[in-house]
Amino acid sequence: MDIDELFKAPKFSAGGNKRKMPDNPTPEMLKKMKMDTGAAIVNTTPTNGSSSAKGKARATVEEVEDEDDRPSQDFAPGGDADYFAEEDDEGRFFGGGLTSEQKEILNIFDNAGEAALQGTDELSLTGIRRTLLKFERAVHKNQDQRSKYPDDPTKFIESEADLDSAIKSLLPLAQVPALAYPELVRSETVRILVELFTHENVDIVIDAVEVIHELTDEDVGDEAEDEEDNSEALKVLIEALLEHSILDLLVDNLKRLNEDEESDRQGLFHVLGIFENILGFNPQLSTKLVSGTSILPWLLQRIQSKEHNENRGYAAEILSILLQDNQPNRLELGKKDGVDTLLKVLSQYRRKDPVDADEAEFMENLFDSLCSALAEQTNKQLFIDAEGPDLMVLMMKEKLQSRSRAIKTLDYAMSGPSGTVVCGAFIEALGLKTLFSAFMGKSSKKAKSSATPPASEETSHILGILSSLFSNVPSDTPERIRLLAKFVENGYEKVDKLLDIRDSSLSRLKVTEGQIAIQRKELIAEGEEVTEEDEDRWYLQKLDGGLFTLQSVDYILAWIAMEDDGVCSHMLQMLDRKNQSLKDIVKTLRISHANADDEAKEGELSQKIILEGLISALDPGSASDS
Repeated sequence: MDIDELFKAPKFSAGGNKRKMPDNPTPEMLKKMKMDTGAAIVNTTPTNGSSSAKGKARATVEEVEDEDDRPSQDFAPGGDADYFAEEDDEGRFFGGGLTSEQKEILNIFDNAGEAALQGTDELSLTGIRRTLLKFERAVHKNQDQRSKYPDDPTKFIESEADLDSAIKSLLPLAQVPALAYPELVRSETVRILVELFTHENVDIVIDAVEVIHELTDEDVGDEAEDEEDNSEALKVLIEALLEHSILDLLVDNLKRLNEDEESDRQGLFHVLGIFENILGFNPQLSTKLVSGTSILPWLLQRIQSKEHNENRGYAAEILSILLQDNQPNRLELGKKDGVDTLLKVLSQYRRKDPVDADEAEFMENLFDSLCSALAEQTNKQLFIDAEGPDLMVLMMKEKLQSRSRAIKTLDYAMSGPSGTVVCGAFIEALGLKTLFSAFMGKSSKKAKSSATPPASEETSHILGILSSLFSNVPSDTPERIRLLAKFVENGYEKVDKLLDIRDSSLSRLKVTEGQIAIQRKELIAEGEEVTEEDEDRWYLQKLDGGLFTLQSVDYILAWIAMEDDGVCSHMLQMLDRKNQSLKDIVKTLRISHANADDEAKEGELSQKIILEGLISALDPGSASDS
């Protein structure tokens, strides 16, 4: 490398009185030039001295250099950002070897380290109190400025920016809930935060909402901290928020937010997140939220949007949470035409699948909401009036992702004595043919390629529908005859299918019973007594391990064996091949009878009485034992 060429100075134009340098200046010449330049600076420095010497030197050189011939800083070796800035008294250059970008990155890391050290201090009790005091002062200053100059935003815009910063400074408090949350409540910061929901500036409202969303998250705090202390602190915070009517204020702000704006869209997401956090903390607040605010109509309106985004999906999730195990909310949904709205929105998935996983979750939440609503008799009638059974049958025919959800919905709609009217509407909609097609597994290639739940779940709901049909469709009616005829056609293939499912569930149940036997022995070996609670737990374990499916199948087999001699004869023949008989079915019915609900409305038969009748019909000598 030619060092002389590397340090070669740029050439200047020949004209004028501009200073010229030789191609290869000596260090003495560079030093002399630097001294001369310094003298020029002294002679030209303004009296106010507002600029630095370094800046003056650059200005002086620019005065004597021709702009077209000015040397570029880009030629520094390796793009060293400090190559020209660092030199010793002899005029030699000592670059740091870093580019501008590398130097900026190092500065960022240095600043981050300083911020981390400062953050540690801020999360101490003293630091927390200082942060809360700063926040309170920022709020009061902004209020004063706004009240003094209500028509001149330029007078309070600076205080608004300070308030924005002060609100965001509360976000780190979620890292130390056990320490910070009691201070938030004691210092009245919670009240001030909630009051900001009524602020004239929507951006300030969004800031406050974001902070509360972060503070109320169930995963607040450091994992190393005591979870119990964090939970207790979160409880204290949420109770304080509720005392200041946070639910009402949040709902009031829903209409203020314009989702066409990105910041408002994020703000709405945080509002819905606060609802989820609070309801997760106390599900009983669902009733208060629906009865005391306009949240339900807003959610029903929001899910009807044609364009799908994360807020639409979140609205469907909140709706599902509000209806889960909550009769008052379900009844209120019916009064607000919610059943009809849900069916209208779901109808778009009759001929097409959701475009992605987020929309698939949206559809799932809508079906869950509908299933919850159908637990109420009044909503079942609304379901029929809105032609819900017809839509579900059409979805079953299309064999898309919505098919399995439609089957699940019909199972909920037709269950119980109140499902009788839905059973009739289902048969009128020609649902039997479609149902048995799904039961026999006659699906298209299109259905095989779609993402559907496990077959066992779908089969379980089909068995639930069949059980409801036999329980609710009156005897000696055309609908009952059509139902029984399905089990006779094609050489009793549906009966054989039921027996295959029975064998599979029996095999699963034997494995489960073996596991329970081991658990029982271990408990006894440890000297523990088998309690009623243990027996209940094992019963639930058996239900999950095949007993529930076995009970459903044997309930259906018992009905068709009792009502059709041809089916009964074929069933006995198939059971005999496996050394089984109707007594094995009766055994299952007895287990169901022992755990059946004996409650029933006036004029209706309880499930316990129905099982007693089936046991008596299949095994007359055992009637007295039931």
